[in-house]
Amino acid sequence: MSKIQSLITLVRSLSYSEKKAFKIRSGRNKKLSDYLLLYEIIDKNPTGTKEMIHAQFTTENPNASFEIAGKYLFELLLETMLTLRNSQDSFSFLYKRIIHARILYEKSLITESLNLLEEIIKLAVKYENQHALLLAQRLELDYLLAAGFQQLDEKQLLKKQFEITESLKYIRKINEQSALYEILKHRILNKGQIRSQKQKDDLNDLVFSEISLVASLNVDNFEINKLHQLFQSNYLISVGDNQSALNSYYELNNLFEGNKHLWNNPPIYYLHTLEGILESLRSIRNYEGMPYFVNQLKSIDCESASFKLNVDCTIFLYELFPLLDSGDFVKCNLLINKYKEILYDKFNSLAHSRQAELSLYTSLVFFGNNEFLKAHKFLNQIILQGKSYYSLPLFRTIRLVNLIILYKMNDFDLIKYEIRTLMRDIKGFERNYRIERIMFRFLSKPLPSPSFKRVQAWNKLKKELEEIKHDVFEQKILQIFDFTAWIEAVFTKKSLSEILQ
Repeated sequence: MSKIQSLITLVRSLSYSEKKAFKIRSGRNKKLSDYLLLYEIIDKNPTGTKEMIHAQFTTENPNASFEIAGKYLFELLLETMLTLRNSQDSFSFLYKRIIHARILYEKSLITESLNLLEEIIKLAVKYENQHALLLAQRLELDYLLAAGFQQLDEKQLLKKQFEITESLKYIRKINEQSALYEILKHRILNKGQIRSQKQKDDLNDLVFSEISLVASLNVDNFEINKLHQLFQSNYLISVGDNQSALNSYYELNNLFEGNKHLWNNPPIYYLHTLEGILESLRSIRNYEGMPYFVNQLKSIDCESASFKLNVDCTIFLYELFPLLDSGDFVKCNLLINKYKEILYDKFNSLAHSRQAELSLYTSLVFFGNNEFLKAHKFLNQIILQGKSYYSLPLFRTIRLVNLIILYKMNDFDLIKYEIRTLMRDIKGFERNYRIERIMFRFLSKPLPSPSFKRVQAWNKLKKELEEIKHDVFEQKILQIFDFTAWIEAVFTKKSLSEILQ
């Protein structure tokens, strides 16, 4: 992302309080008019491209440098947000106080600095911020050493050194736990969901390491417990054990609810927890249990506009899924219209993964309503920018959905080209789903025209589709969209909505 594009994204992600603080701060200096002009142009053009913003800025102020104005504005916005974060976030507050302690020490106010560090240590323990705790403990000993260990006996010194050693142990344990979770997520995100027993077995090294590590820790620490439950739930979802994953997510949710003072700002991990619970509930078709956790999402209070947009997108998707999975495409369409201003008008501000999800499921709604051209157009905004989305596991499913849209549009030449491309990308059957192979076969040749031959073909295929429905690995892709239901609708000449219901 270019510097100017980063600036545009930053401005559009500002909360109301951040915008207000920026205007108050920048209003003190008349020399900031160039930067304020650029800010106003970006703020008042929520869908404008960087070329459009550049052109308008140059027209209104031809003597100013667009690049310099952009660079200064970016730094000024960061400084403004940092000032606000000090009062909103324990992480920022602790490090700001550590800097204050250093300044006091440099001004020879050693007693005041040590008193402040003692206060910081207590707060760091309360908020379980091990890194801030270690830094404050280390500075305290350095300053005590510089002061000649006044009024500190050897026993007290040894105690403080022991506390530093314990802090280092906690940090090491958290780092080991984080490393395992990061490797697991990396494998899932880059290799896609588990598609075979062999791929499941390939994760065994991580599972055994995680179990051994947890057994050796024997500590009651929020961060360690959080990472353990995140690892367990993500692993269980990836291998298709949705009920166990749901139980793990419930435990994680209880952990968060019982430690609200330790939440990050914004509460990203809490969002992941609620989303994991909702995903697990959807996978076992427990739609009745979803509204409670959707309401939990709605109750999240956060100043960050980008995080709020991410939450709104998650709420929309899990309000949509019960309707989409049951084939109620008319109500799906009403829900899309309800979220037009809240979500769709801010599409470009979403992360790529969210854009891909939103495009896919919106296209499926249009597809279900027989609006094939709209479905194709909406999905194309992702497919035509393949380089930005290619690494996403969802991208293959998007291309597969695009094939069934093209089928309905009778574009068989493009279907053959796309299938060849997809087969080349897959490079062998081990990495693809059985349903994908069936779809390629089905879409590669026309449907038998005599009705009795179509019935024969359907009876032959139906048994294979039933096996796929009960395959735990195939269920991962069928949860996104039930391709077996669509094939049945085509063969039986019933509506997709009727089959899903």
